[in-house]
Amino acid sequence: MAVRILLVEDHVLVREGLKVLLEAQGLKVVGEASDGQEALRLARQTSVDIAVLDIGMPLLNGIDAARELRKSAPKIKTILLTRHEDESFIAAALAAGVKGYVLKRQVADDLLQAVQRVQNGGTYLSPGIAQAVVEAYRSKGEAPGMILTPRERQVLQLIGEGKTTKEIARVLGIGSKTAETHRSRLMHKLDIHETAGLVRYGVRCGLVQP
Repeated sequence: MAVRILLVEDHVLVREGLKVLLEAQGLKVVGEASDGQEALRLARQTSVDIAVLDIGMPLLNGIDAARELRKSAPKIKTILLTRHEDESFIAAALAAGVKGYVLKRQVADDLLQAVQRVQNGGTYLSPGIAQAVVEAYRSKGEAPGMILTPRERQVLQLIGEGKTTKEIARVLGIGSKTAETHRSRLMHKLDIHETAGLVRYGVRCGLVQP
Protein backbone atom coordinates (compact mmCIF):
# COMPACT_ATOMS: atom_id res chain seq x y z
CA MET A 1 0.00 0.00 0.00
CA ALA A 2 1.28 3.47 -0.88
CA VAL A 3 2.35 5.71 1.98
CA ARG A 4 -0.49 8.14 2.73
CA ILE A 5 0.61 11.75 3.08
CA LEU A 6 -1.12 14.77 4.60
CA LEU A 7 0.48 17.81 2.95
CA VAL A 8 0.25 21.09 4.87
CA GLU A 9 1.64 24.24 3.23
CA ASP A 10 -0.01 27.65 3.03
CA HIS A 11 1.49 28.61 -0.34
CA VAL A 12 -0.63 26.91 -3.00
CA LEU A 13 2.04 26.78 -5.72
CA VAL A 14 4.60 25.30 -3.32
CA ARG A 15 2.06 22.75 -2.13
CA GLU A 16 1.23 21.73 -5.69
CA GLY A 17 4.92 21.30 -6.47
CA LEU A 18 5.44 19.12 -3.41
CA LYS A 19 2.41 17.02 -4.33
CA VAL A 20 3.81 16.39 -7.81
CA LEU A 21 7.19 15.46 -6.30
CA LEU A 22 5.65 12.99 -3.84
CA GLU A 23 3.13 11.37 -6.17
CA ALA A 24 5.76 10.90 -8.90
CA GLN A 25 7.41 8.44 -6.50
CA GLY A 26 4.24 6.45 -5.85
CA LEU A 27 3.28 8.17 -2.60
CA LYS A 28 -0.37 9.12 -2.10
CA VAL A 29 -1.36 12.62 -0.98
CA VAL A 30 -4.68 11.95 0.78
CA GLY A 31 -5.20 15.43 2.20
CA GLU A 32 -4.06 19.01 1.74
CA ALA A 33 -4.28 21.90 4.19
CA SER A 34 -3.11 25.49 4.33
CA ASP A 35 -2.85 25.96 8.10
CA GLY A 36 -2.21 23.94 11.23
CA GLN A 37 -5.79 24.01 12.49
CA GLU A 38 -7.07 22.60 9.21
CA ALA A 39 -4.36 19.94 9.35
CA LEU A 40 -5.59 18.74 12.74
CA ARG A 41 -9.15 18.48 11.44
CA LEU A 42 -8.07 16.50 8.38
CA ALA A 43 -5.91 14.20 10.50
CA ARG A 44 -9.00 13.21 12.49
CA GLN A 45 -11.03 12.55 9.32
CA THR A 46 -8.48 10.86 7.05
CA SER A 47 -6.27 7.78 7.29
CA VAL A 48 -2.75 9.25 7.24
CA ASP A 49 0.73 7.75 7.70
CA ILE A 50 2.87 10.89 7.53
CA ALA A 51 2.06 14.59 7.85
CA VAL A 52 4.43 16.90 5.97
CA LEU A 53 4.14 20.31 7.64
CA ASP A 54 5.51 23.71 6.75
CA ILE A 55 6.94 25.26 9.91
CA GLY A 56 5.54 28.75 9.24
CA MET A 57 1.77 28.55 8.83
CA PRO A 58 -1.14 30.77 9.90
CA LEU A 59 -3.36 29.96 12.91
CA LEU A 60 -1.09 27.13 14.15
CA ASN A 61 2.56 26.74 13.16
CA GLY A 62 4.17 23.46 12.15
CA ILE A 63 5.91 22.75 15.45
CA ASP A 64 2.77 23.23 17.51
CA ALA A 65 0.70 21.30 14.96
CA ALA A 66 3.17 18.41 15.28
CA ARG A 67 2.85 18.58 19.07
CA GLU A 68 -0.95 18.45 18.85
CA LEU A 69 -0.83 15.57 16.36
CA ARG A 70 1.40 13.58 18.70
CA LYS A 71 -1.32 13.87 21.36
CA SER A 72 -4.42 13.41 19.20
CA ALA A 73 -3.11 11.06 16.48
CA PRO A 74 0.11 9.44 17.77
CA LYS A 75 0.32 6.97 14.86
CA ILE A 76 0.87 9.83 12.40
CA LYS A 77 4.55 10.64 11.94
CA THR A 78 5.53 14.21 11.18
CA ILE A 79 8.09 15.83 8.89
CA LEU A 80 8.76 19.58 9.06
CA LEU A 81 9.70 21.71 6.06
CA THR A 82 11.62 24.81 7.06
CA ARG A 83 14.17 27.43 6.13
CA HIS A 84 15.38 27.61 9.75
CA GLU A 85 18.77 26.06 10.51
CA ASP A 86 18.92 27.62 13.97
CA GLU A 87 19.44 25.05 16.73
CA SER A 88 16.57 26.42 18.82
CA PHE A 89 14.07 25.54 16.08
CA ILE A 90 15.54 22.06 15.65
CA ALA A 91 15.44 21.41 19.39
CA ALA A 92 11.84 22.62 19.60
CA ALA A 93 10.84 20.41 16.66
CA LEU A 94 12.43 17.30 18.15
CA ALA A 95 10.83 18.05 21.52
CA ALA A 96 7.46 18.22 19.74
CA GLY A 97 7.99 14.70 18.38
CA VAL A 98 8.92 15.60 14.81
CA LYS A 99 10.62 12.69 13.01
CA GLY A 100 11.92 14.55 9.97
CA TYR A 101 13.44 18.03 9.62
CA VAL A 102 13.93 19.05 5.99
CA LEU A 103 15.42 22.33 4.83
CA LYS A 104 13.38 23.94 2.06
CA ARG A 105 16.46 24.75 0.03
CA GLN A 106 17.18 21.01 -0.11
CA VAL A 107 13.59 19.75 -0.35
CA ALA A 108 13.87 18.24 -3.84
CA ASP A 109 16.76 16.07 -2.69
CA ASP A 110 15.76 15.40 0.90
CA LEU A 111 11.98 15.06 1.19
CA LEU A 112 11.66 11.64 -0.43
CA GLN A 113 14.54 10.30 1.66
CA ALA A 114 12.88 11.73 4.77
CA VAL A 115 9.55 10.04 3.98
CA GLN A 116 11.25 6.68 3.46
CA ARG A 117 13.35 6.94 6.63
CA VAL A 118 10.47 8.13 8.80
CA GLN A 119 8.04 5.53 7.44
CA ASN A 120 10.57 2.85 8.35
CA GLY A 121 10.72 4.07 11.93
CA GLY A 122 13.78 6.30 11.71
CA THR A 123 14.52 10.01 12.01
CA TYR A 124 15.74 12.21 9.16
CA LEU A 125 17.59 15.52 9.40
CA SER A 126 18.75 17.37 6.30
CA PRO A 127 22.52 17.10 5.87
CA GLY A 128 24.37 20.01 7.40
CA ILE A 129 22.25 20.48 10.50
CA ALA A 130 23.56 17.62 12.61
CA GLN A 131 26.00 19.95 14.38
CA ALA A 132 23.17 22.33 15.18
CA VAL A 133 21.35 19.47 16.91
CA VAL A 134 24.41 18.68 18.99
CA GLU A 135 24.76 22.31 20.02
CA ALA A 136 21.07 22.55 20.89
CA TYR A 137 21.28 19.69 23.35
CA ARG A 138 24.52 20.99 24.83
CA SER A 139 22.87 24.32 25.51
CA LYS A 140 21.60 24.83 29.03
CA GLY A 141 19.23 27.66 28.11
CA GLU A 142 15.69 27.20 26.88
CA ALA A 143 14.85 27.84 23.25
CA PRO A 144 12.84 31.03 22.64
CA GLY A 145 9.15 30.34 23.20
CA MET A 146 9.68 27.09 25.11
CA ILE A 147 8.87 28.75 28.45
CA LEU A 148 5.31 29.14 27.17
CA THR A 149 2.58 26.52 27.33
CA PRO A 150 1.24 25.20 24.00
CA ARG A 151 -1.93 27.31 24.46
CA GLU A 152 0.11 30.43 25.21
CA ARG A 153 2.19 29.79 22.08
CA GLN A 154 -1.02 29.54 20.03
CA VAL A 155 -2.36 32.78 21.51
CA LEU A 156 0.95 34.53 20.85
CA GLN A 157 0.92 33.41 17.22
CA LEU A 158 -2.64 34.64 16.72
CA ILE A 159 -1.82 38.00 18.34
CA GLY A 160 1.08 38.28 15.90
CA GLU A 161 -1.31 37.61 13.04
CA GLY A 162 -3.40 40.58 14.11
CA LYS A 163 -6.33 38.67 15.64
CA THR A 164 -8.51 40.35 18.25
CA THR A 165 -9.35 38.61 21.53
CA LYS A 166 -12.77 37.62 20.15
CA GLU A 167 -11.17 36.22 16.99
CA ILE A 168 -8.61 34.30 19.05
CA ALA A 169 -11.44 32.82 21.11
CA ARG A 170 -13.28 31.75 17.96
CA VAL A 171 -10.21 30.17 16.35
CA LEU A 172 -9.32 28.23 19.51
CA GLY A 173 -12.89 27.33 20.44
CA ILE A 174 -12.73 29.01 23.85
CA GLY A 175 -14.60 31.85 25.55
CA SER A 176 -13.53 35.46 25.15
CA LYS A 177 -12.78 35.73 28.89
CA THR A 178 -10.55 32.65 28.68
CA ALA A 179 -8.73 34.09 25.68
CA GLU A 180 -8.18 37.35 27.56
CA THR A 181 -6.85 35.39 30.55
CA HIS A 182 -4.33 33.59 28.33
CA ARG A 183 -3.26 36.93 26.85
CA SER A 184 -2.78 38.45 30.31
CA ARG A 185 -0.79 35.47 31.58
CA LEU A 186 1.34 35.58 28.44
CA MET A 187 2.19 39.25 29.00
CA HIS A 188 2.93 38.65 32.67
CA LYS A 189 5.16 35.63 32.01
CA LEU A 190 7.17 37.43 29.33
CA ASP A 191 7.07 40.80 31.14
CA ILE A 192 5.91 42.34 27.87
CA HIS A 193 2.91 44.60 28.20
CA GLU A 194 2.18 45.89 24.72
CA THR A 195 1.20 44.13 21.50
CA ALA A 196 4.17 45.31 19.43
CA GLY A 197 6.56 43.74 21.94
CA LEU A 198 4.65 40.46 21.83
CA VAL A 199 4.84 40.46 18.05
CA ARG A 200 8.61 41.03 18.13
CA TYR A 201 9.02 38.18 20.60
CA GLY A 202 6.85 35.94 18.39
CA VAL A 203 9.02 36.71 15.38
CA ARG A 204 12.16 35.83 17.35
CA CYS A 205 10.66 32.48 18.38
CA GLY A 206 9.49 31.68 14.85
CA LEU A 207 5.82 31.72 15.88
CA VAL A 208 5.11 34.86 13.85
CA GLN A 209 6.25 35.35 10.29
CA PRO A 210 8.02 38.72 9.76
